[in-house]
Amino acid sequence: MNSFFADLHIHIGRNWHGKPVKITGSKTLTLTNVLKEASRNKGLDMIGVIDCHSPEVLAEVEDLISKGIAYEKQDGGIQFEEVTLILGSEIEIYDENCKGPIHVLAFLPTLKEMERFSKWLSERITNIHLSSQRFYGTAKEFQYEVKALGGLFIPAHVFTPFKSLFGKGVRASLSEVLDPDLIDAIELGLSADTKMADSIAELHRYTYVSNSDAHSLAKIAREYQKLTLDHPSFTELEWALHQVKGRVVQENYGLNPLLGKYHKTVCATCFKETTEQGDCSCGGTKIIRGVSDRIQELATAKEFPERPDYLYQVPLEYIPTLGKKTLEKLLQQFGTEMNILHRVKEEELQKVVSSKIVDAIMKMRSGKLSIRAGGGGIYGKVNL
Repeated sequence: MNSFFADLHIHIGRNWHGKPVKITGSKTLTLTNVLKEASRNKGLDMIGVIDCHSPEVLAEVEDLISKGIAYEKQDGGIQFEEVTLILGSEIEIYDENCKGPIHVLAFLPTLKEMERFSKWLSERITNIHLSSQRFYGTAKEFQYEVKALGGLFIPAHVFTPFKSLFGKGVRASLSEVLDPDLIDAIELGLSADTKMADSIAELHRYTYVSNSDAHSLAKIAREYQKLTLDHPSFTELEWALHQVKGRVVQENYGLNPLLGKYHKTVCATCFKETTEQGDCSCGGTKIIRGVSDRIQELATAKEFPERPDYLYQVPLEYIPTLGKKTLEKLLQQFGTEMNILHRVKEEELQKVVSSKIVDAIMKMRSGKLSIRAGGGGIYGKVNL
């Protein structure tokens, strides 16, 4: 068994014809660019691209395979250089049980299954070419189709205030919306960690995943996990999510929840931290409830399960004074961000960058960086 780094929630901004897939995604966020960035700069071993239902994205995958640049693995996934691509899709569901839109992730093992899924989905959404489209059917119907195709089903960023399973106060249990037995994992999102999520007892049965939800190349691997696998593939990932034959999620790496842009409850007008009782001192009456308060509202657990370590990870781009040129210097010297974040010794870093940046990287590794909490759609900040 070996350890592998995986980020399973990455968007496509533009297809290979330059047309939008994720409208809010960066224009440079093409499939080929994502694969190159993950393999060459980030140092990831596995990625999930969650807009692979788009026919143009599938066509780009097939083109890479036809040119011998990539190939399908026998037990699922697409190999490109040093990274394995897991074919995924993010969809919005809003049925009579949801009482508000939720986002979910589906992953399929092969191109054939993803093509079948794309065809089925095209008859149930408005635009198959775009990301995160509204599904016209029930959540359970969606789950059943994913499972019929041998896929994985994961509710996405389950605590964010908008478009998530627990984000609004209109539902208190996942069983109100989903078949609990057809869930393969729970994605935490950027404003919650393992300990916070385990306040909700019904989540104890599931593996937690921590992913970037990247809308730009730079945001890839701002959250990820370390997996214990024989090798990166769809089947090995499935086994890890269900702890089969020694495959597990070994560690979760994520932002300190304080850095998440929806961690604290704030006034929607001035973004001052506040409560949901009464009006804000600025006169604003609309409140954006934070993840921390929402989880406290839902908390039911009396005991807590053993979990893999959740290690607070600050992406290099979050470190003040570490600019683009400095990052390029680090990558040129040490290869990938995974090496810089996890493997390079302090004395080696000292030879390349300032002591201030080295100190920030070392404090980040030990979880000792000072953080100013985020909320209302504004990310928290690192204080040096």
